[in-house]
Amino acid sequence: GTENVAAVAGFGAAARAALAGREAAPARMAALRDRIEAGLRAESPDVVIFGAGAERLPNTISFSKPGMKAETAIIAFDLNGIAVSSGSACSSGKVQPSHVLAAMGVDPALAGGAIRLSLGWDTTEDDAGNVLNAWRKVASALSKGRGIAA
Repeated sequence: GTENVAAVAGFGAAARAALAGREAAPARMAALRDRIEAGLRAESPDVVIFGAGAERLPNTISFSKPGMKAETAIIAFDLNGIAVSSGSACSSGKVQPSHVLAAMGVDPALAGGAIRLSLGWDTTEDDAGNVLNAWRKVASALSKGRGIAA
């Protein structure tokens, strides 16, 4: 058959665009990750950032707060337009705490409140600000004992 020249050219353009941002994207995402983590801690000094200080993916934040229940925190974030999860993508649908956090020696109660937030190539500074605004509401509800705490 006839080659789909337009599709071949489009794929080539997409590959060039993806490769162009390949070097800068990890550093940009790490800066956004670090900004969000600093904001989480500023609002709630007892927040635990899992893996902080270790070499890790630039686009993933995993955190918990003592007394926080993941399921209700997820709902609270969702109500504020932020998609988060309580575990890795490969453990979707499981309700027990992360086996990775257990292997790290994290207390099961703290692990039970773990939230994972992933950043993408198109995550912006405004998105980071939206996450922190949502966290302020979640943390406020936690401090007032309004259904988010375990």
